[in-house]
Amino acid sequence: MENLLNKDFWQAFYDKAASWVVTEVPAIIILIIVLIIAMRITRALIGRTKKIIIKRSEDEEGHADLETEKRINTLMSIVHGVLKIILWAIFIMIFLKKIGMDIGPIIASAGIIGLAVGFGAQELVRDFISGFFMLLENQVRTGDVAIINGTGGLVEKIEMRTITLRDLSGVVHVFQNGKINTLSNMTKEWSAMVFDVGVAYKEDVETVIGVIKDVGEELRNDPDFTAKILEPIEVFGLDQFGDSAIVVKARIKTKPGDQWTVGREFRKRLKKVFDGKNIEIPFPHVSLYWGEEIKPLKVSSGK
Repeated sequence: MENLLNKDFWQAFYDKAASWVVTEVPAIIILIIVLIIAMRITRALIGRTKKIIIKRSEDEEGHADLETEKRINTLMSIVHGVLKIILWAIFIMIFLKKIGMDIGPIIASAGIIGLAVGFGAQELVRDFISGFFMLLENQVRTGDVAIINGTGGLVEKIEMRTITLRDLSGVVHVFQNGKINTLSNMTKEWSAMVFDVGVAYKEDVETVIGVIKDVGEELRNDPDFTAKILEPIEVFGLDQFGDSAIVVKARIKTKPGDQWTVGREFRKRLKKVFDGKNIEIPFPHVSLYWGEEIKPLKVSSGK
């Protein structure tokens, strides 16, 4: 108490404070200015990088896909947030050192806490890292039809920790990004429907191939389907000899997600043309031997 009333005490305090203000305050002000400049440069760089990436993702007409733009915005926001945390951490450490605090114990404590959190949340961190690279590599987007770990469905939501699918029955499946072992995207860039057309052995292969091409071309010229089909039908030829049929393989390339609609319509039209031309689509049957006469007995696979 006596020291507080002592003139020498206050004189020494004033001298130290004045010395600290003269030597340290300018450095702190410069540090704050550097932080502000670094924040603005970071924001500008992130914005510039985002524009460049979006520009490169534009199509021939100069329009960027909405989902691609959303994915780029998400990634850039994450990168910006990480850089801001790093800049603020550096600023706080330097500032504490400037005001005379020993930051060694703080760094050590932060390291111990970070290690404990890392062990406890390693699965969460793995999910976030996997989700980040899933977005970065454009493996799958909202609205795609994908098969994840053997389960297929429409991708309804992609987040940093999970991805959500809804299957044809309406069941919602949620997968942790870090536990996705296999991911098959059925609607990326373009899709296709593959046909294995089985006909009887007695049919002429060239005639069957011609019919398939004609039906495919007719479907492609239909105003309701011309925008969905990207290329003329590809007929690969005779693919295999089955037990009761020869199989001709063909493929139609479509816009993403339209392969099932196109496939159903193509099969319906092909069946109608086959019936009109008496091209047999075989089904299981057996032959009965009655003396020297062979009588084929057709047996339906239904009950």
